Amino acid sequence: MSIKVGFVSLGCPKNLLNTERMLSLLAQDGFEIVAEDIEADVVVVNTCAFIESAKKEAIDNILDIAWLKEHHTLKGIVVAGCLPQRYGQEILTELPEVNCIIGTGSVDKICDAVRAAYEGTSYSAFDSVDDAAFGGERVITTPEHFAYLQIAEGCDNHCTYCVIPSIRGKFRSRPMGELVEEARELAVLGVKELCLIAQDTTRYGEDLYGTYALDSLITEISEIEGIEWIRLLYCYPDRITDGLIDVIASNEKVVKYIDMPIQHINNDILSAMNRRDTKESITDVIAKLRSRVPGIILRSTVIVGFPGETAAQFEELRKFLKETRFERLGVFTYSREEGTPAYDLPAQVTEKTKQKRQDILMEQQERIHNECNELFVGKTLKVLCEGYDPVAESFYGRSYADAYDIDGKIYFSSTKNVHEGQFVNVLITEVLDYDLLGKTV
Repeated sequence: MSIKVGFVSLGCPKNLLNTERMLSLLAQDGFEIVAEDIEADVVVVNTCAFIESAKKEAIDNILDIAWLKEHHTLKGIVVAGCLPQRYGQEILTELPEVNCIIGTGSVDKICDAVRAAYEGTSYSAFDSVDDAAFGGERVITTPEHFAYLQIAEGCDNHCTYCVIPSIRGKFRSRPMGELVEEARELAVLGVKELCLIAQDTTRYGEDLYGTYALDSLITEISEIEGIEWIRLLYCYPDRITDGLIDVIASNEKVVKYIDMPIQHINNDILSAMNRRDTKESITDVIAKLRSRVPGIILRSTVIVGFPGETAAQFEELRKFLKETRFERLGVFTYSREEGTPAYDLPAQVTEKTKQKRQDILMEQQERIHNECNELFVGKTLKVLCEGYDPVAESFYGRSYADAYDIDGKIYFSSTKNVHEGQFVNVLITEVLDYDLLGKTV
């Protein structure tokens, strides 16, 4: 009888790819993957530990699953990923419900960990994150028409608030030929939208080829039949080259959308964060993108309440965001993380002030987002259908303006049946909160 394994995958798309890799390794080794935790002999929790809220989510999930161990037939729990990579053996001490732990560099040890958990024994593996292999066969867990393609792993930026370099290791790109081949295989499986990701997407290729090569990679992938949309996430502003902008502007398969985290705009705060950008360089790249790629959707993220952030510096950020009008924006409160340089900085901002500043920016952004969405009313958009919502009695999907599992959706009616993964033209008729309404034409 094969061991039944359930999975809980938390955190970012990069974590999801690790989950897909572990699912593939388990399936190849004869384990049975089950959809419901209650059916499992062993549950694997692939965790995020980037900030405090992510750690809390991971621990809450572990404790929820531990209930099955005490009250049902669950034999063991494996905790994988960022949480054990960050805290090591402390996980087993603080969470005795957990049997086995593997770090981000030990994804290939998942079968050994599951076997040990099934037998009720302890197991841990923490191989070097700098040398860990990534890529390879995986079980795609996203819809058939969509997949992530991880083009690099790790990060060398060492932003003072961030634990990623210690969790994921040094930056290393995957060879272009390997990525193009994987993209070709995904196209054969029916993938139509490919989302390129890494901790620092725009740095792709520098370590392998001595130059930024994201534009060349995109060009190669765009020649693959079946891939219709290529989307870019996690692009550092200072590495958005003229060559990359040219490819975004001229290549029809590259959606006119770019995720470009700026984190702040005040130069003193940017310097304290150890960001390479300045207000001037950020403003310059935004101007280039908007002038050379008409209609581009700019997504960004900012952090409020970084140590030492004054009311005047926050106000500078607020005014910049109001004037710049990012079409999509995430606002995060600074999370004080042990082991980071910013943890010991003076003038820590109170939680109350952080929350107030986040609320101010989110209220402002809601108005901007709705005004940007209003501009789509009366226009016809190419929409990738993602299914049918029986409650709303309408189909739904996304246009170029919205990233999978991050941004809003378009709900639309159609006189004909529309299949998941099918492209249709939708006339936008109305804005509904963060979503759009329309009908096929």
